[in-house]
Amino acid sequence: MNWVKKSQEEINNRIFSALHKNVNYQKESIIGLPGSYLDEKVFSQDKFDLSSAPFLSTLTLNPNHIGCHTLGLSESFFTGTQEIEREVISICAEDILHGSKNQFDGYVSSGGTEANIQAIWVYRNYFQIEKNAKNSEIAILCSVDSHYSMAKAANLLNISIFTVSVDFNSREISKISIKEAIEKAKKNSVKYFIVVSNMMTTMFGSVDSIETYVEVLKEENCEFKLHVDGAYGGFYYPFSKDENNTINFSNPYVTSVTLDAHKMAQAPYGTGIFLVRKNLIHYATTKEASYVEGEDCTLIGSRSGANAIAIWMILSTYGPNGWSEKVFVLQKRTDLVCKRLTDLNIEYFRHPNSNIITMKAQYISKELAVEFGLVPDNHHNPNWYKIVVMDHVTIEKLNPFLNKLEQIKIN
Repeated sequence: MNWVKKSQEEINNRIFSALHKNVNYQKESIIGLPGSYLDEKVFSQDKFDLSSAPFLSTLTLNPNHIGCHTLGLSESFFTGTQEIEREVISICAEDILHGSKNQFDGYVSSGGTEANIQAIWVYRNYFQIEKNAKNSEIAILCSVDSHYSMAKAANLLNISIFTVSVDFNSREISKISIKEAIEKAKKNSVKYFIVVSNMMTTMFGSVDSIETYVEVLKEENCEFKLHVDGAYGGFYYPFSKDENNTINFSNPYVTSVTLDAHKMAQAPYGTGIFLVRKNLIHYATTKEASYVEGEDCTLIGSRSGANAIAIWMILSTYGPNGWSEKVFVLQKRTDLVCKRLTDLNIEYFRHPNSNIITMKAQYISKELAVEFGLVPDNHHNPNWYKIVVMDHVTIEKLNPFLNKLEQIKIN
């Protein structure tokens, strides 16, 4: 295993050791880089002792993690913290998502939106280069509950998107709905599909069946690449689902996965992860980035190494057992809320392995939604409002909402 729990001393030593391997702008004669540590006139370090603050120290020293560090050659100025990013990629791809050792590329992105676009960009280029496909022959296939980043990717990459309808109450895709979307795409001359399957959608926490997608795609003789959007569920679903989970790299049809550390992992915003099987990410290489050591195959280009440090610190603090316990507690807390809602005859959707509860809007007044910060599926004409049971959403915060809901129901 790559993922083990570490003490605070071990974490500090590892990160400061990595920072010592990076370039030191103050002590070394580095005059060719268009970068530096944070401006001390603005971000004064005099008031702070950073000797026991590895994340803040990394922010201050400002390593640039441009490029993808799992490919071999990268900017040699930041080798220390790049090593830690590679460890993060290994933990996520191998320990959390059950991939084989050293068979994955990836990088810490700015978030799930970028990681999803990166995947679709890679596959669009793959079909163009390997199949001589025109843009009009390539399309995204995903459910109507998918994140808006799929529509954004279609717009940016000049390809079509075809959405699969879901059952209103169960939020499930079906063979019929997938087949209808594929037939519509084929009528529009689409030959190659970039399939995005959801590991917990943002609004509902619903999970798509990869097996259903694959079964229909094979029946329809479609060429496809399959990406899993685990931006919300990547740090949750693998720990709440039993050992029969196949939404990971043990499934040969899963080619890439998005995770977001700034959701359930509570990392700073702007911290996502893109993971992809070997021999694919090069389809997004920008050869014109010749001044970058190792070139660049990422959408974002320059990015802060501090984000990778943040993920590594979080995972190292908990370890796999601590993380499983964290998810277990949230699952039980979500169960309690669902029991109260059931007792009140409030209709809701909750995937059994999710900590998102989405209630039908007919039971929720606008005043109640505003008071407790409930998020609608549509701000103009909501059908649903959701609760997300996170660390800070304690029983003490949930009970006042449930009690008010009960009073409204009685009255």
